Amino acid sequence: MKKIIILFLLLIPFNVSGLSMIAYEMNSGRVLYSNNVDEQRSVASISKIMTAIIACESGKLDDMVVIGDEINKSYGSGIYISKDEEMSLRNLVYGLMLRSGNDASYSIAKYIGGSVDNFVDMMNLKAKEIGMNNTIFNNPNGLEDNGGNISTAYDMAILTSYAMKNEDYRVITSTKKHTVKTNKNYYSWVNKNKLLFNYKYTTGGKTGFTEKARRTLVTTASNSNMDIVIVTLNDGNDFNDHVNMYNKLFSEYKGYNILKKGNIDIFNKDNNTSIYIEDGFKYPLSNNEKDNIYIKYNIDNDLDNKVFVYLDDKLLFESNVYKIYNEKVTLLKKICKFFKIKCK
Repeated sequence: MKKIIILFLLLIPFNVSGLSMIAYEMNSGRVLYSNNVDEQRSVASISKIMTAIIACESGKLDDMVVIGDEINKSYGSGIYISKDEEMSLRNLVYGLMLRSGNDASYSIAKYIGGSVDNFVDMMNLKAKEIGMNNTIFNNPNGLEDNGGNISTAYDMAILTSYAMKNEDYRVITSTKKHTVKTNKNYYSWVNKNKLLFNYKYTTGGKTGFTEKARRTLVTTASNSNMDIVIVTLNDGNDFNDHVNMYNKLFSEYKGYNILKKGNIDIFNKDNNTSIYIEDGFKYPLSNNEKDNIYIKYNIDNDLDNKVFVYLDDKLLFESNVYKIYNEKVTLLKKICKFFKIKCK
């Protein structure tokens, strides 16, 4: 099955103080706003989204981790765990995402990768796998050690869209407050993502800061049948910029269910066949665009049938279409079915 997605870079007038900004609709891959999205920069602690999703995919979230010497290299923000403390991997990810724990990142990396260096290799392998073509990870946290972690606003939007497909990640990144009791301590963590508390459509995100990268921020929000991620790099007014952009996009765009997966009711020359679409398609459209969607079916033969979706003359999507041949139901068979008796 082949899909084609055309990304539209819309010129929305918007005053952005950050050097790089993207607004990306996660279901469709449509770029709703773009400013220097491919410029490589240090991204600070939003790097931890990659550390978190690798942990969530490890199948080990409920394992107990014994904290070791790996935390000795940690500095900056932390959850202040200590050597020989026992904490579940899941709770370490909560500490990573809610409080940006650099110490938690090292313990996660050591436990999953066997060593921090091996884990960094896993981060870069995952980045290539999901299409982050302008990203290099040098550590699991975004500190400027070894050159820091280099990425782009676009790549971080791709990463976040990928991570948000994971249920464990979605739960953790959307949590406002989390408490943990270990063999050594009790913790109460409040999420640093202010939008979770003051913008009602927020579903998650991650903050970041280093002297080199300055303020970096990823947030996600859902409204108007759309799931949007916004990424800003080096933006001193990031929280306000995110809210203003969300308000603008949610007022101007709506997600439309253009194609539904499964059987569809369209004209067939042969009344004994039905048409089945392999994949559904949802796409954000402005009020000016919604009447310019065109759907074309190619079902002239039994092989290589397709459905195409266009916005004006731009191809947005294509999917396989199958003819399903149905058994002809006679009046006698209908009667037999009604009375639940066997008949030939």
